[in-house]
Amino acid sequence: MNTSIDFSKMNGLVPAIVQDNTTNKVLMLGFMNEEALAKTEELGKVTFFSRTKNRLWTKGEESGNFLNVVSMTADCDNDTLLIKVNPVGPVCHTGSDTCWDETNTGEDVMFLKHLQDFIDKRKEEMPKGSYTTSLFERGTRTITQKVGEEAVETIIGAMANDDENFLYEGADLIYHLIVLLTHKGYRIEDLARELKKRHK
Repeated sequence: MNTSIDFSKMNGLVPAIVQDNTTNKVLMLGFMNEEALAKTEELGKVTFFSRTKNRLWTKGEESGNFLNVVSMTADCDNDTLLIKVNPVGPVCHTGSDTCWDETNTGEDVMFLKHLQDFIDKRKEEMPKGSYTTSLFERGTRTITQKVGEEAVETIIGAMANDDENFLYEGADLIYHLIVLLTHKGYRIEDLARELKKRHK
């Protein structure tokens, strides 16, 4: 983090709100000192200062239920952190998904954001043997061709009243459209914003 966190207000501690990056559910609240923040940045796993144990504590160090950091942001006063994570397993020591005994599930449509993030990472890393990588390597012509093919197959499924095939091909269409958006420097949220603008 580039922001300077103000640890002076609570005797060297700041609250750290942990939120699931995919579902947007608030998972837990903990406290960090400067050392815990540095350890979190180093490990990429949320590390708190335990007030009861009086030591650093990496969430999941015993259970394996780590909180893998996606992003960390300070609030407007630089004295509270919002940490977005990809959790591994339940978060609460009771075995619940969250410390408020909530089920950590979001709307299925939120998976599109997760898929977009995954495709962005593929474009950044370009791992060998990945189908998505091969699309990026072949460029605009191949990707647009795939979007067209999947659109036709979606239409065929709809016209044949083959719901299973219609949904399968529709999913392929959305996947390839996200790849095309990413290739052109956009994200699925850009289409959502366009639709939202039209809805007004």
